Amino acid sequence: MSTMNISLPDTLKAFVDEQVVGRGYGTSSEYVRELIRKDQDRQRLRGLLLDGAESAPGAPADDDYFEGLRARARRAA
Repeated sequence: MSTMNISLPDTLKAFVDEQVVGRGYGTSSEYVRELIRKDQDRQRLRGLLLDGAESAPGAPADDDYFEGLRARARRAA
């Protein structure tokens, strides 16, 4: 694992310390790692949403579509 040092103003450092204590993190590093993972997830989701928005329209989700899903679920059960 690599190490990264960051400088924070006192107000941000105090906020991080409060989050560590109040939310049960062991260290400030754990808190920052979770923030980074959440940002990665957010960016991944944004990419998927943009890909979907740029893709060709699919079949409509009408009554027939949902009945087909129900039939598949019944067969799988």
